[in-house]
Amino acid sequence: MIPRHITPQLQKLSRQFPVVTVTGPRQSGKTTLVRSLFTEHQYINLEDRQNRELAEHDYKAFFSLHSGPLILDEIQRVPQLLSAIQVLVDEKREPGKYILTGSHQPLLQAEISQSLAGRTALLRLLPLSIAELADADVVLERDEYLTRGFLPGQYAHGLEPAALFSAYYATYVERDARQLVNIGKQQAFELFVKLLAGRVGQLVNLQSMAGDIGVSAPTLASWLSVLEACFIVFRLPPYFRNFGKRLVKTPKIYFTETGLAAWLLGIATPEQASRDPLFGNLYENVVVAEALKARSNAGFAPELYFYRDKSGLEIDLLLNQARRLRAMEIKGGMTYSDSLADNVRKFKKIAGEMLASSAVIYAGDVRGCVNGTHFINFRDTEKLILSEDP
Repeated sequence: MIPRHITPQLQKLSRQFPVVTVTGPRQSGKTTLVRSLFTEHQYINLEDRQNRELAEHDYKAFFSLHSGPLILDEIQRVPQLLSAIQVLVDEKREPGKYILTGSHQPLLQAEISQSLAGRTALLRLLPLSIAELADADVVLERDEYLTRGFLPGQYAHGLEPAALFSAYYATYVERDARQLVNIGKQQAFELFVKLLAGRVGQLVNLQSMAGDIGVSAPTLASWLSVLEACFIVFRLPPYFRNFGKRLVKTPKIYFTETGLAAWLLGIATPEQASRDPLFGNLYENVVVAEALKARSNAGFAPELYFYRDKSGLEIDLLLNQARRLRAMEIKGGMTYSDSLADNVRKFKKIAGEMLASSAVIYAGDVRGCVNGTHFINFRDTEKLILSEDP
């Protein structure tokens, strides 16, 4: 097992809260992680029909048979157990007694906010990060990250990316989507997912896509919400506070697993990735996802945004930290040029004292601070995001 950077946070919270809930996409390593850390806990998989039926129909018998400490895997399958856990925790508060995992964030978080508010800590485990792979001596070339992706199973079992993502899509994306909403037009849904892959890092116009797919925009909006609920995609919101009204206020869409986006686009090799017109978008997806992983693994709220105004000035990534902004431009090129920092320098004139620092995240090896802007290699995104003074 590749050590996960979320481990210290998970261990700390398990000593403070009676319940710790770990959410995240399917196959991101949640079960492997919690079972490796909490070896004295009994493991119960609620995907198992027998376990699920007992929990659904006689929760008292379930907890009599499984008195704890417990790992309850895929807790969203039996959300009524959360109310029972609330009663048990209130009767006797023991740190770390219940470790929960789940893959459907809105369903799970709604139930938790109702039943376990103040009783559980919430963490989100995303696929492997570049830094976690590096710790395990797995260092890839730029374009390999785009096509191989970051699912732990690939690195643990040597699975071919194409076979892995094909099975992942059929087993999890389609199945989980059907569990959350009635998708009557399967072919239209598949086309929608593929069109989203072709729009990573872009503002998504559902009205325009509705015409291409032949499905109404409200239906596409519900499908997009389902994909977010299953951690397949995430939105990067625009930052528009304190900058007036001439700003874009539509979020961008990214895939949680960039390898899945590449597979959906038919990109199978690093050589294909480097030549594809969407290379820059996929590379940007990798970096933005790395920033999100770094924040999640440290137990922080994302506080990640982008900036775009009506004149066309865009900053790919903003981190709002202590009410000050850190601006980051994302460039896929390997050649250093001071001009890569042009946009962040323009943004500095707009942001003024709100801007704490600026950086260019690119694929080159020239690093350091030039004219007030830091140049870093994309493999060091986690260090940049978590550093107090980049």
